Amino acid sequence: MTDGDRSSTLFARQPAALRTREGRLDPFVWYREMRAERPVAYDEERRTWDVFRYADVTAVLSDFERFSSAAFDGPEEAASPLAETMISVDPPEHERLRGFVDERFRPGVIRDRRPFVEDLAGSLLDDLEAEGAAGPVDLVAGYSFPLPVVVIADLLDVPAGRRDEFKRWSDALVAAPAEQTEARLRANEQERMESLVAMASFFQGALEDRRGGDGDDLVTLAANAEALSPTERLGFCILLLVAGNVTTTNLVTNAVWTFAEHGILGDVASGEVDRGQAIEEALRFRSPVQAMDRVATEDTTVGGVEIEAGERVTAWIGSANRDEAVFDEPDAFDPERSPNRHVAFGTGVHYCLGAPLARLEADVAIRALLDRFDRVELTGAPLQPVSSPIVYGLESLPLRVA
Repeated sequence: MTDGDRSSTLFARQPAALRTREGRLDPFVWYREMRAERPVAYDEERRTWDVFRYADVTAVLSDFERFSSAAFDGPEEAASPLAETMISVDPPEHERLRGFVDERFRPGVIRDRRPFVEDLAGSLLDDLEAEGAAGPVDLVAGYSFPLPVVVIADLLDVPAGRRDEFKRWSDALVAAPAEQTEARLRANEQERMESLVAMASFFQGALEDRRGGDGDDLVTLAANAEALSPTERLGFCILLLVAGNVTTTNLVTNAVWTFAEHGILGDVASGEVDRGQAIEEALRFRSPVQAMDRVATEDTTVGGVEIEAGERVTAWIGSANRDEAVFDEPDAFDPERSPNRHVAFGTGVHYCLGAPLARLEADVAIRALLDRFDRVELTGAPLQPVSSPIVYGLESLPLRVA
């Protein structure tokens, strides 16, 4: 394996502690140990500094002058359209790439999407209800996956009927093989590149078709954005499709899983527990995105540890959100926690553009689910976590509904 090949598979490598089903399902044990014993630690195999404490994670994510978002270090990664997106560049380029679409994702604008999301949720629940009459249903396959995919497909004005392809492509871009052999890592990288090529081909055609058009969708907006290069337009579309469905799928899944596990679904349905506050606690407790990468731009220190310019730094959001120094009883799920200073959507200039949309979708999805069914409960079937170095969620969530 060449150095270039090894570099391109670094993305797919998970820390050794997270390579088992149990480790991925409950990474918080490892986080707690690392916060106490090695809060800033170098992983030789992954060639990255892992950062675990809230103060250090927020410092890394907030300080773009010392920690760059340009974390694409292999030749193939650097040539990827995703290397020229708002999540992969620093100011002032970041403002240029984000600024032309920022208005479309402001909370006031996003609120106008609520009726569409409510209608969609109702339609999906019709199918889920029919399926539930015959036995357990899978919340992921039937609800928390298709809902955000259809919403982002509508914003982009791309065929929602291709949602299975969208999911396959999106999953491949954030996946890591459970078996971390060199052969499996190479195969995973090949799958990732094939998905990226397929997405690029799909959106390239859409962008060409809509150049000069007057549509109100986001692909048309990108196609006619003179401030963007062709690669930047393409990267924008790919990023929105992936980020627009992966994060929200896992937010809805993790929230319902957590509410059911802690027996508060009835209280959320009745309003005894504030739904919005409970969703914020689910974001903290089981963050859909567990980590973000940065690259040190200069010799610096984090938590008293020296880090050299050019070294990769992984900021563990999932650990920061369980930090004892910030949250009382951090491993307890408290749906009334206040204040709740979680960083599930990041912090600083790279705070998640789609956070208002994700919150709206989660609020609508959970309200609609609990309005439709008097009983929503876990089946007790073994749960399989998604295999990813950055995303946290479940492959499926079997439920009994009635």
